[in-house]
Amino acid sequence: MPLDPAARAAHKTLMEEARTQTPIVPVPPEDDGEAAWIFDLDNTLYPPSMRLFDQIEARMTRFVMEALGVDRERADHLRRHYWQRHGTTLAGLMREHGIDPHDYLHAVHDIDFSPLAPDPILAARIAALPGRRIVHTNGPKGYAERVLEARGLAELFDAVFGIEETGFAPKPEARAHDLVIAAAGISPRQATMFEDDPRNLAVPHARGMRTVLVRQDRESGTGDAPRAHPHVHHVTDDLAAFLGQLLEE
Repeated sequence: MPLDPAARAAHKTLMEEARTQTPIVPVPPEDDGEAAWIFDLDNTLYPPSMRLFDQIEARMTRFVMEALGVDRERADHLRRHYWQRHGTTLAGLMREHGIDPHDYLHAVHDIDFSPLAPDPILAARIAALPGRRIVHTNGPKGYAERVLEARGLAELFDAVFGIEETGFAPKPEARAHDLVIAAAGISPRQATMFEDDPRNLAVPHARGMRTVLVRQDRESGTGDAPRAHPHVHHVTDDLAAFLGQLLEE
């Protein structure tokens, strides 16, 4: 539902702050700390073939139709347009229409989790990673926790950061990444980021992280060849196998 004028003004202020890109400051060479492993959630910690995000996209389109009073074709166009321009559909709806993020997050993540199945091999390899293990998603934390539970990964992570924890600032914005880095107390030069969207690896790379594009069984939404992105260090279509190779290094 749209916000009242006062709430809309407050959200506008919040999102203007979230849009401010903090300068990309190189991490000093002497920076040191515990290893950290930061994982995106959707289409990264489960394969796209499980079709979970297809449900979310359908519900996004329905929400836009009802909130803005447009037909399905227009709503689907706006969903994609806001994702491209603002990083997420939600960010576009908040910035351009003053939509209440909580209503949106509840509506679009009220889905069927039964397509998800545990992955004991992936779980064992994540558990073997030394250091801190973190999830950073543009979805809500509660949704992320349900996905992790269904995948048999719930007990493996030290922290889960959803969109609420970043003040509704989405990846790929620098503010979102920097808030997670600060809140988790990690050293970027000791961290690795795993993502299915190459846009979301640009800031981690600039901060000094190793970056891994996880493509699995579906092409990235950008349509770009992975090697066209200088901020992508590694590309894998099998996250569990890639982690196995890392553990052997």
